[in-house]
Amino acid sequence: MLPFIIQSPLTDFIAMISLYFAEIWDFLMFIGRISGVVVVLVGAILWFTEVNMKRGKGLVASGIILSIVIQYFFMYPPSFVVL
Repeated sequence: MLPFIIQSPLTDFIAMISLYFAEIWDFLMFIGRISGVVVVLVGAILWFTEVNMKRGKGLVASGIILSIVIQYFFMYPPSFVVL
């Protein structure tokens, strides 16, 4: 006979909320990666076409910083994300 673990409704609710947080976190990581690439590409276009070199360099730098931050949060997720 299988042992059944009886959980309280509050524990079930917390588990459900943490699952939703994990899904939201995965979506935010996806959006962060895409936006980092787009910001670097737009900055490179502005920089190398000499339309606005100062703005292009700033976008490239901020896109790289964004990608580093997103990678850090991907490697070390919050505790509600279960791998």
